[in-house]
Amino acid sequence: MQTCSVVIPAYNSEGSLRLLIERLAAALPQFASAYEVILVNDASRDRTWEVISQLADEYGWVQGINLMRNYGQHNALLCGIRSARYDLVITMDDDLQHPPEELPRLIALLDSGYDVVYGTPAAEQHGLLRDLASQVTKLALQSAMGVETARKVSAFRVFRTQVRDAFASYQGPYVSIDVLLTWGTTRFTSLAVRHDPRTIGVSNYTLRKLINHALNMMTGFSVVPLQLASLLGFVLAAFSVLVLIWVIGRYVVEGTPVEGFPFLASIIGIFSGAQLLALGIIGEYLARMHFRVMDKPSYVVREYRLTDEEHS
Repeated sequence: MQTCSVVIPAYNSEGSLRLLIERLAAALPQFASAYEVILVNDASRDRTWEVISQLADEYGWVQGINLMRNYGQHNALLCGIRSARYDLVITMDDDLQHPPEELPRLIALLDSGYDVVYGTPAAEQHGLLRDLASQVTKLALQSAMGVETARKVSAFRVFRTQVRDAFASYQGPYVSIDVLLTWGTTRFTSLAVRHDPRTIGVSNYTLRKLINHALNMMTGFSVVPLQLASLLGFVLAAFSVLVLIWVIGRYVVEGTPVEGFPFLASIIGIFSGAQLLALGIIGEYLARMHFRVMDKPSYVVREYRLTDEEHS
């Protein structure tokens, strides 16, 4: 049997955490000889930390970490992953949509020679705009990860703890756990699993947050935007050469220059827009370099609720 550390970022989830821990208490002994659950409170505005403290007192294998402020889901995950003590790390959401009963299937697939296994939902259960934003984020992630599995990523993951050694020294405000995992391995796979509908609370991932996350991944972990800017510059340069040939050719054949202010204004607008786009992309990269030079942390911990007890 495996030893497992379950990492769960928690935000405004006072109503679901106890039910989730009860289900994990029933599921974990079936496949783990030793286990722990690390609940990372991402500066919730409700009683989440109070509930985590109560659970840590009741269950010796529940650990609590309270962050100083809200850093985001991936930053909270990074904090919990670095605190994991056992051979496998399992990441789950706090909203009861990831069934603990599906974990043996993910771990069985991991034992087939993989280092990371995603529990992909068999069917998306969000609205149209949310699903569309999720797909855009996965496309952005694919450009950053460089692997086809990026299209099937999920917050429901199982991976070998040793993979985290690849990003042990990573520091910065922009975190993508899926990209960081690719720094340590290329053995990814996914498995379609049941995802339950959310019955408690509402999702904290808005369309705007998903789009921001996609942009952060593309400019923080990939050079694809810069490559696209270079490609755009090349295409427009080729277009300008063709326009010049057309202007000169018309003058040679007809003896008259190309007339019309709209034509000239359109050409200027195209090239000005391309230049501003390229400058904006470069500015995004410079901003991230600025934050990296400032040594802005990924997270800061306010309080721990840890125990040395090992459950087996």
